[in-house]
Amino acid sequence: MITHVVMMKFKPEVTAEEIDELEALLDRLPDRIDEIQSYDFGRDVARSERSYDFALVSIFANLDTLKHYQVHPDHQVVVKKLGSMCAHIAAVDYENTPYHQQSDGDLDPWKSRNLFQRS
Repeated sequence: MITHVVMMKFKPEVTAEEIDELEALLDRLPDRIDEIQSYDFGRDVARSERSYDFALVSIFANLDTLKHYQVHPDHQVVVKKLGSMCAHIAAVDYENTPYHQQSDGDLDPWKSRNLFQRS
């Protein structure tokens, strides 16, 4: 599986209404693009100096389905809107690697420095 993460920094002049419109466009994508397995997005609530304004996390079966999503006409509408709204966009696409909790006989997870280990 592939996780697709996008972080957006809006231009200072972007309005709350424009962000509402973006959310409406994003909300429709899972119904229109079958390759989307999971889709979550939202506005930053921490508002720290290093924060981006908005993020999207979606999951796809493989790179081919992610590529189909990226060129899909409904996604391209969102891409165009983001181009006019964003001062900066950062993205990462990574292959999911499951983690499994180690069991060393001690039930107190705070005693183990290696609580999770890549399988």
